[in-house]
Amino acid sequence: MRLRLIASAAVTACALAGCTNGGNSGTTSTPTSGATSPEAVAYMDKVCGAASEFAKVEKTAPKLDAGDSAKLKADMAAYMGQLADAFTKSATGLKNVGPSPVAGGEEAVNKMAEAFTSLGTVFADAKTKVEQADANNATGGLQAAGEAIAKLSELADPLRDLKAVPELQKATQSAQKCQDMQRLNITPTS
Repeated sequence: MRLRLIASAAVTACALAGCTNGGNSGTTSTPTSGATSPEAVAYMDKVCGAASEFAKVEKTAPKLDAGDSAKLKADMAAYMGQLADAFTKSATGLKNVGPSPVAGGEEAVNKMAEAFTSLGTVFADAKTKVEQADANNATGGLQAAGEAIAKLSELADPLRDLKAVPELQKATQSAQKCQDMQRLNITPTS
């Protein structure tokens, strides 16, 4: 039963993390002044391209097989590793997008990169704990996985730091990769 709760939490947390990925969840206010500069749109294309790596990871936790705890352990470790790699890849990409054409943009993107780096570390550590857990008593490993998955709520809106930079936030509506990132997500029904 405990395994089912953790797996259900994993699915829910991952769906939640993906539901507002594009930064345009319907609650974001958009500046009404003028058009967004092409430079800002191009910059946000780079930012969203880098950030979208985590969104490409399968968002379904491993299937529970109550009779095969060794398989569940291996599948959960692989899942933690996929998430760690995706967040690390996104963080690296964000660090390399280059200078922002808009004041405050680099600071916002650096905060995003820090968040992705932190999550990559959390999932890498969880993967190690899952791998080290006794397959016959997987509670420790699965608890670490559940705790890592709970951290996904920190990324419910990965572009939230752009709220301090209205021109870049507005540019997400025109940047193709930001729109593509939105389409990659699973929008849960309430």
